[in-house]
Amino acid sequence: MPARTPAYFQAPAGPIVGWREGNLLHASGIRYARAQRFHPPVAEPASPTPLQATNPSPACPQVPDPLLDQVLGDLFTELTFSEDCLRLSITLPADCWPDEQLPIIVWVHGGSYVSGAGDLPLYNPAAWVQEQRVVFVAVTYRLGLLGFLGSNTTTPPNLGLLDLREALRWVQRNISAFNGDPALVTLLGHSSGADAIAHLMVADGATGLFRRVILHSAPLGLAPNRAAMNQAMLRATGPLPTEDPIEQVLAYQERAQRAARRFGLKGGMPFGTQYGAYPLPAEADVARAWKAAAPQVEVLIGGTSHETRFFAVISPGLRWLPRVPLLGPRATNLLTTLSSRYIYLDPARAFARRHARAGGRAYLFQVTFAPTGSDFGGAHTIDLPLLLGLPAQWTATPLLGQAHWEEVDALGKQVRQHWADFARTGLLPTPLQLPGVLQVEQVSGS
Repeated sequence: MPARTPAYFQAPAGPIVGWREGNLLHASGIRYARAQRFHPPVAEPASPTPLQATNPSPACPQVPDPLLDQVLGDLFTELTFSEDCLRLSITLPADCWPDEQLPIIVWVHGGSYVSGAGDLPLYNPAAWVQEQRVVFVAVTYRLGLLGFLGSNTTTPPNLGLLDLREALRWVQRNISAFNGDPALVTLLGHSSGADAIAHLMVADGATGLFRRVILHSAPLGLAPNRAAMNQAMLRATGPLPTEDPIEQVLAYQERAQRAARRFGLKGGMPFGTQYGAYPLPAEADVARAWKAAAPQVEVLIGGTSHETRFFAVISPGLRWLPRVPLLGPRATNLLTTLSSRYIYLDPARAFARRHARAGGRAYLFQVTFAPTGSDFGGAHTIDLPLLLGLPAQWTATPLLGQAHWEEVDALGKQVRQHWADFARTGLLPTPLQLPGVLQVEQVSGS
């Protein structure tokens, strides 16, 4: 591994000290805002003294998920947890010439709005940055009870969304110091991160902060009609704990999650954005708002071929189904096909069609990659190793089955190239077919 040496950036936020490692420059754990518990974020003022940006952003405190750990490993071995998590990390090529301005990819991680962090090792962008000469920004934001409950009369909802908006404002002010072009910001999100980005498109105060979006596996089918569930969760928690230890906050969060279980599929992702609460429009107005935003934002949206197979494999309540003689595999396939369409695939197509009909450019993709020997097949998250991470992380998971990393990386290089081209130009060749990996179509407005 190449030795680290200091790297210096002079930004409006103040002098920033990161590091160089091989062909890449890094500045990590930069605070973009501060927030008291259950309060909106406040932009971090410029610092007159050097900011040390050499440690990963801490993760938002969260409840461990042993089922997820079985699939993806111990994700947080290199991270700490802190409510002071409103931070971002930047990776860029080390050989930029002084005035070079590169396209920017801002990563918004998923995790059902309750787990994850921007700087998880699985999300290492090194290959993408080196291959395609992009600036990669990974954002960490508030989750769960800390970021996505509340009500208009007590604690503000949508605090995590406000965090993301504040991070994008920081990017606009400062990214030129990292050879990024603030006019070429593409937001890239996975799962709940993609859902958050879709809602940033209609968030008050977010216009002009980004030009393009890439939405992987956004669970848009779970976004409508959440008000009754939100109220049940608030009743279950009672007044939110503003001064209690964080362990108590997480206990309240688990109480809210239990209250959401009776709401069917939506209860599988109980936390999320709330319509009619700042900065989002009322639910009755959101489709109109997406149409109004369409001409200003180019969209690339899609998912994997069998999204919910991920949950069918790891869920204790469903593991028995594939083992039922004769009918089991067929029933599992039917269940995952229907639920994948309802939660992910059909809403993605509807989103793209509405966007195109309203005057925006929209592409619809499907990741068809399904590694040999994997119980997960083309499941939720199978697209991530095509974009991010290093072999040490991904080959330790059961997701890739018998696939060799060299094969995965070669396929991923093609996907990374097309996604970087979209970030640069907003255009893709269509129809685009990478057999066994990816298919993309441009959606017509007619």
